Amino acid sequence: MTQSTPGTWASPRHRSAVTWIVAIATIAIIFDGYDLVVYGTILPTLMNDPGQLGEISAQQAGALGSYALIGVMVGALTAGAVGDYLGRRRMMLVNIAWFSVGMGLAALATNVTMFGLLRFFTGIGVGGLVATAGAMVAEFAPPGKRNLYNAIVYSGVPAGGVLASLLAIVLRDTIGWRGLFWIGALPIVILLPLALAKLPESPKWLVARGQEDKARRVSERTGIPMPGAEEIAAERASIEKVGFAALATRRYAWGTALLGLMSFSGLLLTYGLNTWLPKIMEDAGFNAKGSLSFLLVLNGGAILGGLIASKVADGIGPQRVVATTFGLAALALILLTLGFPLPVLLASVAVAGVGTIGTQVLIYGFVSNYYSTSARGAGVAWCAGFGRLGGIFGPLIGGALISAGISSQVAFYVFAGIAVLGGIVTFFVPRQRDAVATTSEESYSTVQVS
Repeated sequence: MTQSTPGTWASPRHRSAVTWIVAIATIAIIFDGYDLVVYGTILPTLMNDPGQLGEISAQQAGALGSYALIGVMVGALTAGAVGDYLGRRRMMLVNIAWFSVGMGLAALATNVTMFGLLRFFTGIGVGGLVATAGAMVAEFAPPGKRNLYNAIVYSGVPAGGVLASLLAIVLRDTIGWRGLFWIGALPIVILLPLALAKLPESPKWLVARGQEDKARRVSERTGIPMPGAEEIAAERASIEKVGFAALATRRYAWGTALLGLMSFSGLLLTYGLNTWLPKIMEDAGFNAKGSLSFLLVLNGGAILGGLIASKVADGIGPQRVVATTFGLAALALILLTLGFPLPVLLASVAVAGVGTIGTQVLIYGFVSNYYSTSARGAGVAWCAGFGRLGGIFGPLIGGALISAGISSQVAFYVFAGIAVLGGIVTFFVPRQRDAVATTSEESYSTVQVS
């Protein structure tokens, strides 16, 4: 029997299966990110042209930005309530179809009320996907690669932001905001059939639900290793507390509360900046395309910085890395208020992307590996769902500050203060030596390589 170490592959089929899983989850999250960021790119058009949906004030614009995030919160918490019972694969398929249909219907909206309701509807599918993807990747990825693979998947959010920014710059004047929303509906045509063909159910989830024979068949077909005997025993011991019930136990309750606050801070910063950065920069004197370029840099910085930081997190653990990136966000946001030349502003925006959107990517990786299989879906859903309260408040805070005539400098100071608080909370999360994760590494270290 050939030994493999944590972070290596049990077989070529195992590597191929995980590659497909990560690719499908990443593409889904890219479109999730596109959906949530494209609103910021079309906001100036909707506010400047009442002929589109009607008159929209700054406060209404902030509220519209929040409707989708309320839907995300509902979708994430719903996925947490049922996902640990129904399975990862079913939740992924349902939510890919859900948010695609929502985007297509939003493209047909004729007034502000209809648009807001459809943004809420779309957000439910987005939330379900965000909550499920991390749990799925954590259960398929080899130990030693989990933070990296989670970062790859959740970097789809800023990658979707980059895609939305680029397409808005190139196509907004040609296909209009409705055309940009039709692009967001494409996954039902191009991604759903691929997911149906290539996405297996998690053997770990099947074992946790007592379906060992089915788990063994999935393992034989895909090359994904079965959980070891100790891991199976640990999952059986924990199955009495499944989903949200497990989060309320002494083992997880305090950490769950703090992880929720971390996500609240990260998503408040993420959606506050993604919604209002173009408008703030336009008000500061940049033209429409120039203001969108800041959104592009924000999300581009998040992708590169998030991947680098996740690699570090796999080596030293995510907690210190998350605290550091929160600190970088606070520093970068303060630098944006000091009137530096354009190159320094762009560099600061890139660092802010690492510290806000990139930090949230790291938080998802942290959370995905914090819980056992029977609680993992609920843990990620709690993080995504409660965190969306921050995402809801982010656009509202920006809208309130701008409506009150307060300068962009004050808005950046407010966001910087929130980043500092997020970093402080991170230090108090109790370390979780998860018996399941530990035995998982042991099972990988003794698996035969074909």
